[in-house]
Amino acid sequence: MNVGIDIIEIDRIEKSIKKPRFLSRVFSPSELKFFMEKSFNPAIIAGNFCAKEAFAKAMGTGIRGFSLNEVSVLRDYMGTPYISVTGRAKKILSAKINGNNLKVSISHSKNLATAIVIAY
Repeated sequence: MNVGIDIIEIDRIEKSIKKPRFLSRVFSPSELKFFMEKSFNPAIIAGNFCAKEAFAKAMGTGIRGFSLNEVSVLRDYMGTPYISVTGRAKKILSAKINGNNLKVSISHSKNLATAIVIAY
C-alpha cells in the first residue's frame, strides 16, 4: 500500500486556469467537461490538481514518466471522486501496485484544497 497527499492554495489555481494551455496540459478532456459543468469552479479544479499530485506521490515517482492529463479525477453518480489512468500513468500504476486499486478523497476550505490518494 502507498499513500500520497497534497495541498494547494486555491488562488494559485485560479490564476493558472486563466491560461488555456495550463488546462489542456494538466487535465483530461473528461475533466474539462466536468469543470465546464461546474462553471470552472477554482476550488474543484484545485482539488483535482491536488489529487493528481497525490497520485504521483503515492506512486513514488513524482511527476516523472507520465503526463498529468493521463490521470483523470472524475466523479461517480453520487459525486464521489475516483481516479482513472491511461498511458504511461497506467503502466506505472500496474508496476507499483499489484491490484491497481486507488482511493481518493478531496476537500477544500475557502483558501485551500487538499487530496489524499491511497494505492493498494
